[in-house]
Amino acid sequence: MSRDPSGSRPTGRRATVRVKTARGRTVSSQRWLQRQLNDPYVAEAKKRGYRSRAAFKLLQLDDQFRFLKPGARVVDLGAAPGGWTQVAVERVKAGAKAGKGVGVVVGIDITPVEPIAGATVLAKDFYDEDAPAELTALLGGPADVVLSDMAASATGETQVDHLRIMGLAEAAHDFARQILKPGGTFVAKVLRGGTERTLLDLLKKDFAKVRHVKPEASRADSAEMYVIGTGFRG
Repeated sequence: MSRDPSGSRPTGRRATVRVKTARGRTVSSQRWLQRQLNDPYVAEAKKRGYRSRAAFKLLQLDDQFRFLKPGARVVDLGAAPGGWTQVAVERVKAGAKAGKGVGVVVGIDITPVEPIAGATVLAKDFYDEDAPAELTALLGGPADVVLSDMAASATGETQVDHLRIMGLAEAAHDFARQILKPGGTFVAKVLRGGTERTLLDLLKKDFAKVRHVKPEASRADSAEMYVIGTGFRG
């Protein structure tokens, strides 16, 4: 697999790794381990210093829609472990020397996140009443982009997992409405399953354009997709 000029895809080809059966390892855990070891995005993330393979999902979404512009103010909701925050820092040039085209990135998560150069990451619940004001102050103004790659821990019950992730996406949308500036962009993970239509209808009231997309880095067998709302009406 060759790397494209934007750097949002893995490089080269890798030999297939086969996982041997081990005592105490279940069939499902063995399959998961083999998939991880043979996932080109996992290998590329490690090589490039990204904290998760999910970084490539954001890279590919931004390649397509161009919302992470140099100088933008960005909020990453549910930032742990930090892969999306890292990409945002790179793309908006956060942490660079003061001047034109220097962005600001603030992440927030109830789980503490190791420091990320160029970003501020709060160990805080974005549901807290003071969170919007605190984030806006750290950004130095309203956000240009609000990101959410949040997902609740899987229960194994498809409908329950779907409803939990959609609940997070809807909460992220409510939060974005409080801190986005007019013309801003909202990106959130959803799962196919029916109720995402409700969120799409809400987004269409707030944004000039709403898309429903699945980046190449999302696994083919995953129901996850992303909603992109651009042109926030304020």
